[in-house]
Amino acid sequence: MTDSTGAGTAGAGDTDADPEAGVAFSRQMWADDEASRRLGMEALVIEQDHAVVRMPIREDMVNGHDICHGGFVFTLADSTFALACNSRGSVTVASGADITFTAPSRLGDVLVAEATLRSAFGRSGITDVTVKRESDDQIVAEFRGRSRSLRTP
Repeated sequence: MTDSTGAGTAGAGDTDADPEAGVAFSRQMWADDEASRRLGMEALVIEQDHAVVRMPIREDMVNGHDICHGGFVFTLADSTFALACNSRGSVTVASGADITFTAPSRLGDVLVAEATLRSAFGRSGITDVTVKRESDDQIVAEFRGRSRSLRTP
């Protein structure tokens, strides 16, 4: 498997011929993702069409109801979604997303998000992300992201 340091040349190539190049592209995107890093996210798995990311809930992520702000849960799911849908080696962005919150998370919890590409058609895709609390596997949220691969010049 190619590590993130050698991923800079992966572009919008055909990863059916070289899936490792697509994964390397996604790893490089993650290495350059300052926002996710500053939120304490850690990528545990980056594979073609699949990713797993964890994030501890800190004091600055808890809202006035003493639960994790939904925006942080969404951001975790969105970052995991981005890894999965960019793992084919094309610059791919969200064209929309929906989230359903099913249980609260609190200060000290660790959330784990798992993304799986469900469907790819043309330059579009649908990726599902399940966010769970690590301590008891309680589902915290279900996220469905719609993606679009950009044409490169």
